[in-house]
Amino acid sequence: MTSQPLPISTSETTSSTTTTTTTTTLASLRTFLTRLFSSLRATLSHRRPWLELVDRTSFSRPLSLSDATTRVRKNFSYFKINYLTILAIVLAFSLLSHPFSLLTLLSLVAAWLGLYAFRPSDQPLVVLGRTISNRETLGILCLVTVIVVFLTSVGSLIITAVLVGVGIVCVHGAFRDPEDLFMDDQEIAGSTGLFSFIGGSSAGSNVIPLV
Repeated sequence: MTSQPLPISTSETTSSTTTTTTTTTLASLRTFLTRLFSSLRATLSHRRPWLELVDRTSFSRPLSLSDATTRVRKNFSYFKINYLTILAIVLAFSLLSHPFSLLTLLSLVAAWLGLYAFRPSDQPLVVLGRTISNRETLGILCLVTVIVVFLTSVGSLIITAVLVGVGIVCVHGAFRDPEDLFMDDQEIAGSTGLFSFIGGSSAGSNVIPLV
């Protein structure tokens, strides 16, 4: 008498696959957030004292537009972490004061993370019985991002907040006299870009006046 093979439960297999995929996605997201927060902590540890930023005795009127531009450049080289923090605070305040725009932006970020960044490559995206390739997913996400940023209030809110933050930074940099500031020579050599602090090396021991 020939024994019949036991039936395999499709639902159990699907459930197991789904559980494994969810666990992998959560682990990847946890690793990403851990690295992100570690990077933020390391970056913020290089900020200058806030009392030094608002020292009233260091403010004076610039002599000319050229002097103001030079001051902004030097102050940004020295206070770049503080300035970027101010910019982030202005942007966060603007988003928090507009809950709908904040929710829309968070939904967009979640879509990018869930559908593209942390979706396992061996798990294709299926919509209405049709498999969506990675290239099609990327194209759809880019299109949705353009629509959200440029055709809704989210884009104008972000642009306005950035302009306000940059305005605050420029006004402070123009009126804050940098004559009393000191920077490490490694910092001066590496302060050529807006995000140059990300890959910068540790500070040296020799300091020179920022004049």
